[in-house]
Amino acid sequence: MSIKQRLAKLNPRQQEAVCYIDGPCLVLAGAGSGKTSVITTKIAYLVQECGMSARRIAAVTFTNKAAREMKERVGQMLKGKEGHGLTVSTFHTLGLNIIRAELKALGYKPGFSLFDPEDAKALLRDLMNKDAQVDADQINQVQHQISEWKNDLIQPGQALSHAADENEQYAARVFEAYVRHLKAYNAVDFDDLILLPVVLLRDDPEALARWRRKIHYMLVDEYQDTNVSQYQLVKLLMDERATFTVVGDDDQSIYAWRGARPENLVTLGEDFPRLQVIKLEQNYRSTGTILRAANTLIANNPHVYEKSLWSEMGQGAAIRVVVNRHEEAEAERVASEILTRRIKESASWRDFAVLYRGNFQARLLELKLQHYQIPYKLSGGTSFFSRNEIKDAMAYLRLLINPADDNAFLRIVNVPRREVGPGTLEKLANYATERGISLFAACHELGLEQQLPARAVERLGRFTHFIDGVRQRMDQGDAIAAIRGMMHEMDYEAWLYQNASAPTIAEKRMANVWILIDQLEKSMQADPEESTASEDTETDTVEAAISRLVLRDILEQQAEEDDTDRVQLLTMHASKGLEFPHVYLMGLEEELLPHRNAIEAGTVEEERRLAYVGITRARRTLTLTLARQRKAFGELMDCAPSRFLDELPPDDLEWEGQPDREDPDKKQARGKDAIAGLRSLLG
Repeated sequence: MSIKQRLAKLNPRQQEAVCYIDGPCLVLAGAGSGKTSVITTKIAYLVQECGMSARRIAAVTFTNKAAREMKERVGQMLKGKEGHGLTVSTFHTLGLNIIRAELKALGYKPGFSLFDPEDAKALLRDLMNKDAQVDADQINQVQHQISEWKNDLIQPGQALSHAADENEQYAARVFEAYVRHLKAYNAVDFDDLILLPVVLLRDDPEALARWRRKIHYMLVDEYQDTNVSQYQLVKLLMDERATFTVVGDDDQSIYAWRGARPENLVTLGEDFPRLQVIKLEQNYRSTGTILRAANTLIANNPHVYEKSLWSEMGQGAAIRVVVNRHEEAEAERVASEILTRRIKESASWRDFAVLYRGNFQARLLELKLQHYQIPYKLSGGTSFFSRNEIKDAMAYLRLLINPADDNAFLRIVNVPRREVGPGTLEKLANYATERGISLFAACHELGLEQQLPARAVERLGRFTHFIDGVRQRMDQGDAIAAIRGMMHEMDYEAWLYQNASAPTIAEKRMANVWILIDQLEKSMQADPEESTASEDTETDTVEAAISRLVLRDILEQQAEEDDTDRVQLLTMHASKGLEFPHVYLMGLEEELLPHRNAIEAGTVEEERRLAYVGITRARRTLTLTLARQRKAFGELMDCAPSRFLDELPPDDLEWEGQPDREDPDKKQARGKDAIAGLRSLLG
């Protein structure tokens, strides 16, 4: 299909958004208004109609899933060499690419390590335990504060002056040590992936010129979710040419707790006075009734840019508000109704989604769905490879096949505990940097004795000798037996029991490690032909198997966005970007939605946006449920209906379970309907 044919399929506003290339452009895209089509078609338009090289275009978004979807759609439009060199990635991947290209300017060695939040937490725990015994909450608090400072481009030296109280002053001191240790380890954390490129481009005119020559046009998806550092990255790259398109919706900004700044939409207009604003208001997802409810609700929030969603999908059914005696009755009602509606409407299980404000609301519902044998998928479960015990085991495996993997070394040198402190590791890292070698190799050098006390050298030597011994046994014979032996020899199981809150948890974690090693063995047996030469060692085969194992996990996680026929259970935050024919929004009560914390902090506007996101997930029917009583701290507490119910258009609501608002004829009709539904079930 040619670009002209693709444009003809878009509505007039979408066409305008695609074809406007003369300056900065903000596409204000309402829920379900086809924003991904606009971004992908615009990339093709820039290449095929405007003659721009794909390698000069960068499109960024926030999740791997969104980037993957965008890449696939663009791939269908740009064939062969046309799309060569195009960047479609997350913000963090773009930042990582800049860091990799600018290692020397940033003062890092090749092969730098990326600390994920768990790695960073382990380092903070070591640093904070120097002062006193700290609990998990304190570590999380300091980690969150450091992340906020980095996102706001506040450096360790400035953090102390920004500290509002004693806790923040303490966090600022930890921040300084944390950054120093990361640098010594030749490592960066997740927030650094944006912070470091911004600081580099801001302070190094030559680097800025290089990247401005590379990227001539930028497209940013979900712009309302950008934080200070992400906004600055876009601004620095685009300031000169002002050739960019950002797509966003201030009404769907629900991540302030993660640093998102919807006010970046306002700042954009101030920084780029020629900004062209194009509104996408036609919705291709929901009925008129659902959109009217969403528009009426969100109109209670202040707006810089007004917009109103509309649809050609017809008015559709009224929005039902179901009042229940208590939370158990609410869960029972939702589960039993999904069961009967599926049969009555010849629907699939996957057509139904249940959304809620907090994960705890799913517990009762899961029990009810299991009782009715309704298949469901609970979003937000822990991936196998993100479990701590699996990350430990994988780090051991990575170090066995590549002793130069500094990140793996740092993760496990003290797991189980070997009394190797952060001070020792900092000195080791500085020595390795001076010598231009890995941390593992540095432990073998005689020169290390000049830098560290004899006891520290002896402990590091014991660890590397242990790993060398396992590597030798792997090369000499049965690699899997050597790996199992390693786990027993270092008594990893005892370490798990020491650090688990209950013996059953430690037992499950150890079982996960054996599952990983079993999978590794199966992977080696399944693909022996992948060994490239007959003289390959067992270690080479294990390396290939480990790579396959990680890849398989990634592919399985992608397959988790699968098509299996199950009812979807997820939080409103997790539902953003998704849509379902039939949606149940649970817990429309004060102190739940809006949440009590938001009421106390005066951030009800964000909660209203969250309710708006929930409502606009529904395509055909929407049911809002609430309970008169809910259990808290072991006793039943009275609940008040959410203020958001009073902000919805009353004529579009059909109440059930509240006599003063209920239509008696409709109640009678529902009773007959329920009996007919039961008959069809029994029949």
